[in-house]
Amino acid sequence: MDRNLVSIRLTPDGQLDILSKAEVAKLLDTSRTGLYHLYRKCSLAVLNSGIAMDNAAELLSQYESFDIRLLQQDRGLRLELSNAPGVAFVDGKIIEGIKQLLFTVLRDIIYVSNEIHMPEDAASDVVTGAVFHILRNADALQTKRVTNLAVCWGGHSIGREEYDYTKEVGYQLGLRGIDICTGCGAGAMKGPMKGATIGHAKQRNPDGRYLGISEPGIIAAEPPNPIINELIIMPDIEKRLEAFVRMAHSIVVFPGGVGTAEEILYLIGLLLHPKNKNLPFPIIFTGPAGSAAYFDRIDQFVGSALGEDAQSLYKIIIDDPQAVASEVRKGVRRVRKFRKARDDAYYFNWLLHIERDFQQPFNPSRESMTALDLNRDQEPYLLAANLRRAFSGIVAGNVKEEGIRAVQEGGVFELNGDPDLMGAMDKLLESFVDQGRMKLPGGVYTPCYRIANVA
Repeated sequence: MDRNLVSIRLTPDGQLDILSKAEVAKLLDTSRTGLYHLYRKCSLAVLNSGIAMDNAAELLSQYESFDIRLLQQDRGLRLELSNAPGVAFVDGKIIEGIKQLLFTVLRDIIYVSNEIHMPEDAASDVVTGAVFHILRNADALQTKRVTNLAVCWGGHSIGREEYDYTKEVGYQLGLRGIDICTGCGAGAMKGPMKGATIGHAKQRNPDGRYLGISEPGIIAAEPPNPIINELIIMPDIEKRLEAFVRMAHSIVVFPGGVGTAEEILYLIGLLLHPKNKNLPFPIIFTGPAGSAAYFDRIDQFVGSALGEDAQSLYKIIIDDPQAVASEVRKGVRRVRKFRKARDDAYYFNWLLHIERDFQQPFNPSRESMTALDLNRDQEPYLLAANLRRAFSGIVAGNVKEEGIRAVQEGGVFELNGDPDLMGAMDKLLESFVDQGRMKLPGGVYTPCYRIANVA
């Protein structure tokens, strides 16, 4: 823990200058239905930008005395921080990028609270509309420039060789004018951005985008990396995933763990739907030579669970950053040509069909995890949706405050399904544990799940 705690008042410098009295009251409401605890948790994560962490409860416990208050004055809004982490300050002054992200947190939490209201059974287009409006409010949908956004997925818990590889891929992408979007944390979420900063600089591109998309359950466990220059906090993991795929022009997947497997299953499930059959969506799995076995295991699981059609949706490129970047650039051009021919927006993929099964928020508990339909007697895209939920539950049990508490109170999550499919899942998860992909290096992993009927 950083013992150098700081108390300070901040003004927004043109970012969300004023709030209504009702908005301030909601943000200071410490009841179960109030916004204070959510706001405090996300703000604390931002103040720890760049810190290696993968446990939200641990971060919150380290800074129990931290407090954040809003002061509504005649001249406008001010923030009052008490006992804030000293790592966010230099010579007593807050780092400018962290200050900007603090007001980003305020912007997104207030907007979602005020404007995004929908029943659990909301239609698919209503959910997509909510995602669009959150992104638009964050000024993420840029219409006055031709955006070339590579969404990079991968684990926060990766070794040095894999991290250096993500930087090299990012560098090659930056040289080709590609902007980077990630989940905004450490590891494979930081490396591509760090590499791209050098590629953009060498091309004298001062407008490189380093977009991080998170959600409240993740951001506290994985604080934003310091390269982020745009941060968006979506209300839940499902809307976060939809934001990724609606904005992406290509997706690059680096080695990761259970969270990366969740993202892969989400994307493959979408593209397996018949309505998305002819939609160009470039996907590349890549890593250094030492990661070849990891992608072999992922590919085997996808083939076993979802079949050859699913395997045909992506390319695997090992140990060749230039080939990855060139493939991304070619894929981006195909996407641009396809959307232009159909008058589709380039900044938001309206043509992508997303079923409600991929949008319905999943709240993992012992009961909901046991009830998942993990059997083959359903359409492959529906099986992918349920497998995604299973992996999402394990992510929650690993790192999210609510998931950790659910396991502590109700016991480990149990998964049931076709024995051969459960056997394939068990082998995949065991490989993640053996390779240290469930926790940051040096951490001891205690499984939050049990697979009940392995073949």
